[in-house]
Amino acid sequence: MSQETRSPQARPREAGTAPRHRRAHTLRTPVGVTALTGCLLVALVAVLGPVLLGTRAARIDTDAINQASSAAHLLGTDNLGRDIAARVVVATRLTLELTLLATAIGTVGGLLLGVAPAVLGRRAGRLITATVGVLVAFPGLLFLLFLATVFGVGSTGAVWAVGLAMVPPTARLVQNLTASVAGADYVAAARILGVGRCRLVVRHLLPNIAEPSVLYATQAAGGILVAFSGLSFLGLGVQPPQYDWGRLLNEQLNRIYVNPVAALAPGLAVVLTGLMFGLVGEALAQAGGRRAPRPRQAAPRRAVTPAREAAADTAPDAADGSLVQVRDLRVTFPGGRHAVRGISLGIGAGEAVGLVGESGSGKSLSALALADLVPHPGRTGARTLRFDGHDLRADPRLGTSLAMVFQDPMAALNPALRVGRQLAEVAEVHLGATRAQAAARAADRLGAVRIPAPERRARQRPHEYSGGMRQRAVIAMGLMGQPKLIIADEPTTALDVAVQQQVLDLLAEVRADSGAALLLISHDLAVVAQVCERVLVMYAGLIVEDLPVTELARGAAHPYTRALVGAVPTMTTDPGTPLATIPGRPPEPGEDGGGCSFAPRCDRARERCHTAAPELAGFGTGRRVACWYPVGTTAGASAVTTSPEGETAS
Repeated sequence: MSQETRSPQARPREAGTAPRHRRAHTLRTPVGVTALTGCLLVALVAVLGPVLLGTRAARIDTDAINQASSAAHLLGTDNLGRDIAARVVVATRLTLELTLLATAIGTVGGLLLGVAPAVLGRRAGRLITATVGVLVAFPGLLFLLFLATVFGVGSTGAVWAVGLAMVPPTARLVQNLTASVAGADYVAAARILGVGRCRLVVRHLLPNIAEPSVLYATQAAGGILVAFSGLSFLGLGVQPPQYDWGRLLNEQLNRIYVNPVAALAPGLAVVLTGLMFGLVGEALAQAGGRRAPRPRQAAPRRAVTPAREAAADTAPDAADGSLVQVRDLRVTFPGGRHAVRGISLGIGAGEAVGLVGESGSGKSLSALALADLVPHPGRTGARTLRFDGHDLRADPRLGTSLAMVFQDPMAALNPALRVGRQLAEVAEVHLGATRAQAAARAADRLGAVRIPAPERRARQRPHEYSGGMRQRAVIAMGLMGQPKLIIADEPTTALDVAVQQQVLDLLAEVRADSGAALLLISHDLAVVAQVCERVLVMYAGLIVEDLPVTELARGAAHPYTRALVGAVPTMTTDPGTPLATIPGRPPEPGEDGGGCSFAPRCDRARERCHTAAPELAGFGTGRRVACWYPVGTTAGASAVTTSPEGETAS
């Protein structure tokens, strides 16, 4: 049974196992393996150390006082003849217990102060925010020493001192996170409905800030370990007869020139355990899906009808041998929001294809899905997703065979790095070039996109470039390799007419020189008509028409395409004529009335349009349209029918 026709009962199970798959993938990464190994090792030492070596660590031997390292005593002995290696191992349990307890105090206190301004009155919230701000501004080390003096000498006082010193920075983080959530509509609705303050925090605020808060607490535990060891080293923490790593370091510091191993061993234990806490935080970040690449997962999807499957498989633009082959591509966001709802397309080698539509129609997300750049928490799924014979579902890495020209070049270029350095990284990472070779190629590519004095410009930063030059630099970055496909996402936005023409001419030259295919995303039909050979029209996450660019102005069959063309003024348009508009608004992602998405705005819509969604089907030579009553047919008769076998015909 195909993936598209599985029963609905199977979907909840898949959705529920996705986080488990992501966690399993994280454990197989180097960071995950190292973090897990470190945690298990430290836990075993903390649990078994006092049991196995507790007696040896406490045994006093006056015949072996202050001995150096030997086979009998790996790290030597202290001034009472006790084995230092055994004491370091045994001290692991107490050190971890105190560190975790102080971390818990700091985390709980920070959460309480952090969420308080969001649930209390305005005056109380401002007072708490101001208090936290003052405490954060106070030097952390002085604040810690002040609290240690207040609570007194000993492990109990040190736990409270270190834990409370962690509260202000944690509260500031939680306040910032909560402020971004507290203004959401669902929080306002809960307040209007009379949800209690405690329930509001537990149900609406804390779940949405849990992940970054846990990550912060995990990584802050390493700092707490160092702070606690520092207090014990100064004599303000653990007191005899108890001992932790900080106290052991204090005891052996005066012998560092005689027996350096004994003095450095406790310090090394502090450093390694602190690094372990940092790795745990990094692994949690990867498991949460915020940093590391996640395995591509199929998005939840509706059952595919035989007509939809047949139309996708027999699409004229999806013939074998195409550079890009896409079947049933979907991009889904949490909450059942389907931004791209199952499009199928093909792009031939060297072909220029335009992708047009209103804002929010799914143009950019479709292109980002090809490049595996859909932002978190979006998920991409497709029945077929191939590029130059390479299955992108199994391995999304494309190297330099795909070049992406983004809409905002200032956001695509790192403002802190020189432009030439950014271009050179492409050659160094993907082509294995040396630093000198990569720098020379970067200057050559800048010259190829007609940037004057490329060697000098390569040493400049993006803010020293004009808007048109930044766009050319982004194109040059794509040309550092040998791209077979160039995806240009609104490359002429915010540029004046003269610079727009230069960028378009440059893209045409690049295609001619490299033989690369071009996918041009734009809402400017004039730009698409000038550059492209074929046009795909998207609406509400679907391709509604596929036609040659020569037919765009006068031969479009879908009412939406006709409306887009009619809304563009020409040089012959009377200045006194009001600009044409398309009534209504596009549907939001997730809105699916069951019929044609354009029906509420279409003057050719009939009852069938509101109840059944048309499939993208053939409409003449080299054309496809998804419309029951396309322009060029009688408004009362359907031009697209579905046979009982499920085959769509025009």
